[in-house]
Amino acid sequence: MALSMDLPIRGLAAIAQGLSCRAAAVRFGIAPSTAIRWFDQRRVTGSVTPKPQGGDMRSRRIEERATDILFLWEARKDITLEELRAGLAEIGLIVSVSGLHRFFVRRGMTRKKRLLTPSSRTAPTS
Repeated sequence: MALSMDLPIRGLAAIAQGLSCRAAAVRFGIAPSTAIRWFDQRRVTGSVTPKPQGGDMRSRRIEERATDILFLWEARKDITLEELRAGLAEIGLIVSVSGLHRFFVRRGMTRKKRLLTPSSRTAPTS
């Protein structure tokens, strides 16, 4: 749960009146690192509004190399995700198998390998 904006505003007001970040932290019952982060954020951005939380932080790196990934996949469509991951590592893109899975899901592409032999129609399998 996010704190109300009242606490950072009062803490930064106390710092502006001459209190150190650590002394303001003691006065308002917060960690010194919190007061220091608020002070730095206001100095850099001019605001103490909370930063966005969560969200995808890694797919941008994979998406930047989408042409490399799709090129390797097109060259050998029966490649497993682990083999694709190893091939990408050889060209300098370190990515997890789950990251590759999400890459293909975003494109609506299935990565199931096909069976080498057709299933038998003469006997039930279950």
